[in-house]
Amino acid sequence: MADNKLYEILGVPRTASEGEMKKAYRKLAKEYHPDKNPNAGDKFKEISFAYDVLSDAKKREVYDRFGLKGLQEGADDGMGADDLFSQLFGGGLFGGMGGRMASGRRGRQRGDDTVHPLKVTLEDLYNAKVSKLQLSRNIICKSCDGIGGKSGSRKSCPGCRGSGMKVTYRQLGPGMMQQLQAVCSDCAGQGEIFNDADKCKTCSGKKVVVESKILEVHVDKGMRDGERITFRGEGDQQPNVEPGDVVIVLQQKPHETFERQGSDIYMAQSISLTEALCGFTLVQKHLDGRSLVIRSSPGEVITPGKTKGIRGEGMPIHRNPFEKGNLYIKFDVKFPEKQFASEQKLADLEKLLPARPPVPHVDMNDENVAEVDLHDFDPNQEKTNGSGRSDAAYDSDDEGGPRGGHPGGPGVQCASH
Repeated sequence: MADNKLYEILGVPRTASEGEMKKAYRKLAKEYHPDKNPNAGDKFKEISFAYDVLSDAKKREVYDRFGLKGLQEGADDGMGADDLFSQLFGGGLFGGMGGRMASGRRGRQRGDDTVHPLKVTLEDLYNAKVSKLQLSRNIICKSCDGIGGKSGSRKSCPGCRGSGMKVTYRQLGPGMMQQLQAVCSDCAGQGEIFNDADKCKTCSGKKVVVESKILEVHVDKGMRDGERITFRGEGDQQPNVEPGDVVIVLQQKPHETFERQGSDIYMAQSISLTEALCGFTLVQKHLDGRSLVIRSSPGEVITPGKTKGIRGEGMPIHRNPFEKGNLYIKFDVKFPEKQFASEQKLADLEKLLPARPPVPHVDMNDENVAEVDLHDFDPNQEKTNGSGRSDAAYDSDDEGGPRGGHPGGPGVQCASH
């Protein structure tokens, strides 16, 4: 008898589509989430586990065939471990199914999966989105039921003698031959052909026709770049071959303000020196359209490069969207580029700021003491030569300078005796 426990937990039939399961999960998760229903922790775990299995195409396939016990082999692929089963369903579910499951998977050949990228924004991953994807795929011709022509009119392909493969030989050198195998072009590897008069008029003997189908891709809150959404059995069809899956791979576009790292969001914010010392109020538009009013604490000084965090304003946790990561802001303090106040105002400002450190005493008449000036310096324009002095100081066309070809080299002077 089929194991329907996980379907019963979500309250959906075994034939439920991905969208129906998602809708049922959201409704139950909202009702039994511990934040709203503190006594329903175990029930919420069951709901989350059931959706985790049934929303994954491979896990659902194993569960549909072999039930909860059959998921043992899938534990290596990231499914729940034995202790999780024990916690949710009473344990004892993993026993002696490895061999039977391996043999049960042997069946007809399976077709290749079809992979499609889907561009999404960070807003899509924050708020959820449903995208419609038009898919062109091969389906078995209904006019001939995938035979390719009139029933009973097939005959063995003479080109490959029914094997579907042609063998040719290529001479590599004297007495050396190489055997090559290739799909028979006469029968396209089928091993059988039809006379033109007997071919199906709909598929022209190809056994399949092209169909356009629109898939609804549900991008859930908290999904990540590179995450895969699988549509089971929606790949190309071939006679006597199990259809592969259509796999949608999410590709997140760069965001102009936010950068995502796991469940957290990071942003950079520039503030003035006045805001860094005296406080600030920022208004930042979030990914869901809300405006966050962000204020510094009274008296707090924001130093350049400092990072502050806001709890619960990061990305939603996938399959647990009521929980969110954090939003982190790294501050850059903009200093005035030129002298911005008179000497009197600077003196008044200095009274408000912490005292300067004392200046070490030096004797200005000492020959080992030199007073120097500070200048603006651009390392891209001024390079230091091997002597430790700037080339810019000697960049002259005067005779005797470095461009004048003085044999003494740049800056060399004769010592007086």
